Amino acid sequence: MGHDKSVAFDHIPLINIAGLLGMDEAAKRAVAAEMAAAASDVGFFYVTGHGIAPGMIDRLHAQAAAFFALPAEVKLQYYIGNSRAHRGYVPAGEENFYSGDLARVDKKEAFDLSIEIAAEDRDHLRGYRFLGPNQWPAEVPGFRHDVYGYYKAVMALGVRLFGGFALALGLDEHYFAALTTRPPSQLRMVHYPEGQSRFAGEAGKTVKSEWGISPHTDYECFTILHTTAPGLEVLNSAGEWIDAPPIPGAFVINIGDMLEVLTNGRFIATAHRVRDVAEERYSFPLFCSVDYDTVIEPLAEFRVQGGPEYPRYVAGDHLLAETMKSFTYLRELERAGLLTMPPSEQATGVSFGRQSR
Repeated sequence: MGHDKSVAFDHIPLINIAGLLGMDEAAKRAVAAEMAAAASDVGFFYVTGHGIAPGMIDRLHAQAAAFFALPAEVKLQYYIGNSRAHRGYVPAGEENFYSGDLARVDKKEAFDLSIEIAAEDRDHLRGYRFLGPNQWPAEVPGFRHDVYGYYKAVMALGVRLFGGFALALGLDEHYFAALTTRPPSQLRMVHYPEGQSRFAGEAGKTVKSEWGISPHTDYECFTILHTTAPGLEVLNSAGEWIDAPPIPGAFVINIGDMLEVLTNGRFIATAHRVRDVAEERYSFPLFCSVDYDTVIEPLAEFRVQGGPEYPRYVAGDHLLAETMKSFTYLRELERAGLLTMPPSEQATGVSFGRQSR
């Protein structure tokens, strides 16, 4: 793409994507060129000019605060383990992440939702995780209207960004449309209560962590993130953590593993973390995926002899396998013989994402 990837980035680019929302082809291609540079060199960028109304984001904040303020026993009525589609409330301690020999025990809670699919839908009935009905808390007036309204609006933004990425790769703007007819793209509403998160060490000892979420890459194609407080950091090629604070009116976009693979490494899934902060924080990532059955491998347009080698895998199987590693209720189902690791994942042990370049 004509950029020097050996130079470590020291900031996250800011791109006004208003041109993607119009009909001017030259304006679209100008935005796409900026996206190409950021996706290739950094793997992260901010976007403004996205068309999401501030009032819609304000209502999302209010609904999240109202839900997480409910008594624990009420929130647990919507426990994610009650859903075969992996939707609902995630209490503190449900997810377990690891860093070295320290098991992660943090205080965050979450509420997960995705595309609304009926319980009698063929894909739900055939057992596809991540495709099915959402759980909606009746105790919070307007929750479904406001939260799912935000979801649909940001998913529409995701369609525009898929178009921009296609143009950035020299493809037809609608190239990804056939791969995104009903993707299990997940919105997470994450609440970090005031106070510091902790790690549990050896012999039950508790030690302070240096991050709120440990270094990782996202599984999907890209993430559209809105957050209310600082903490996000991105790893550059020199091994330095670059701050990515919230910018008013902007979303953070980061490349995920699937898009790195599909582009055969032209775009980068860059490692990132959330440092440990004491203030209360809300985070709203929307993980933009492709359809469940999509085979993830370098697209024919980008296969080159001697290029990066990526194992071939099925999108939905990989999402399930990675989620099974971190969610307590899924591991319990596996131990009980009620859920098995997808065969393709057993065979390959797929793992993607570059820590730095």
